[in-house]
Amino acid sequence: MARHVFNRIREGVVAHDPYFEYKTDALGKLGFSSHQKCTAAICMLAYGIPGDLVDEYVRMSETTCLMSMYKFCQAVIEVFGPEYLRQPTAADTERLLATNAARGFPGMLGSIDSFSSLRKACRRPPPPVNFEINGHQYNKGYYLADGIYPQWSTFVKTISKPQGEKRKRFAQMQESARKDVERAFGVLQSRWGIVRNPALSWDETKLWEVMTACVIMHNMIVEDEHDESIFDQGFDYQGENVEPLDQEPATFEQFVQFHRELRDWYTHLDLQNDLVEHVWDHIGNQ
Repeated sequence: MARHVFNRIREGVVAHDPYFEYKTDALGKLGFSSHQKCTAAICMLAYGIPGDLVDEYVRMSETTCLMSMYKFCQAVIEVFGPEYLRQPTAADTERLLATNAARGFPGMLGSIDSFSSLRKACRRPPPPVNFEINGHQYNKGYYLADGIYPQWSTFVKTISKPQGEKRKRFAQMQESARKDVERAFGVLQSRWGIVRNPALSWDETKLWEVMTACVIMHNMIVEDEHDESIFDQGFDYQGENVEPLDQEPATFEQFVQFHRELRDWYTHLDLQNDLVEHVWDHIGNQ
């Protein structure tokens, strides 16, 4: 990242968390600076290396490097998350629906391909979207997913070993549409090496924090290196107080009802079958 992007991130985490302040201990000895701590954290995230490989470079112990990385990720999420991970507004959703409907998937909100996205999907109901496929009405948006995801009502998975031309064509279109998120994560992995490496020894909270912090900083770098024409597509953030389209369930009863509908296996199969017919009727063998 550019120096000014690094300094913006560093200044944000220093103002948010006193851990990164340059201060003295009880004996009056100066501790580590925010530059050392932030540099250690970003090096570990960018190269996917353990703390003992940067301890000599930043003159800090391995445990301090690890602590700096964890606190750095938490601070980045809390300071920059509201801007660079904002929830979609009604206008954003309408734009996504129109784009995906033209690709053969009406009611589709996007693709899903990460632990962070699955965690979010389990917590928040999808935006209310009314659409009709193959003569059947649906009132919730959905995401395209691969075979490892559960058969939930908000996921549309590909068909393993499809039989018949219709199902083969649907599998081809579904997997082609999902290339968008595959490419996005490929770019993310190339920039943040820690995303590529195994993380079986991490707990879920740290895994989510590291992944989310990498996504936020990736968005900040893309914004800094952007082409001005991209903002003609409505992706810019102006800092306005826009109410997100989807909200968490307000009561326990609503939460239980949301999870019951989310895990509806029959709706998942019905939606998939209707999309098979829709793709064949509107695209066929083109």
